[in-house]
Amino acid sequence: MNLTQYPSILLENAVSEFAKLPGIGRKTALRLVLNLLRQNETEVENFGNAIIKMRKEIRHCRFCHNISDTDICQICSNTKRQKDIVCVVQDVQDVMAIENTQQYNGVYHVLGGLISPMDGVGPADLEIESLIDRVKTENIAEVIFALNTTMEGDTTNFYIYRKLSPFNIKITAIARGISVGDELEYADEITLGRSILNRVEFKN
Repeated sequence: MNLTQYPSILLENAVSEFAKLPGIGRKTALRLVLNLLRQNETEVENFGNAIIKMRKEIRHCRFCHNISDTDICQICSNTKRQKDIVCVVQDVQDVMAIENTQQYNGVYHVLGGLISPMDGVGPADLEIESLIDRVKTENIAEVIFALNTTMEGDTTNFYIYRKLSPFNIKITAIARGISVGDELEYADEITLGRSILNRVEFKN
């Protein structure tokens, strides 16, 4: 971009940074930046400080790897949750989606992705071994697979299933109320909630 399109290098730099966010084009980025310019300086400073503080101080739960403000997240530290049921999800958005259904009272295990050889993501890149360690050391009765119904999701399910098969635990998967190819975070709450309640035994 040149100065005939942007009257300020500072404005252009800010737009370029916003445009790096997923789903944000340069036009949307420009609207956001101009909106910030219309706010008073204190509001903009609060906005910027909140982003910086989040990036510097946010943690991952040492049990489930969900994002947290402390070493143990609010879900894992909640004494009212069923600690013997672990729901395996791809990422933090899936935890939030399932929590919004209010149909699940167990705990989670966030893998941080899915096995995808095409993208260079293997089992060692995910939090799979830590899940196996939880099953070994904690009194886990059931592991629920709640991964996306895609080829990568199914591949990850099968891999974890083989790793868990030596243990005497129940292994289930959410019911296929979620259409094949869909991502959990985009499923409506009623469908996702029913899929969890009507989960079925996972079979290789």
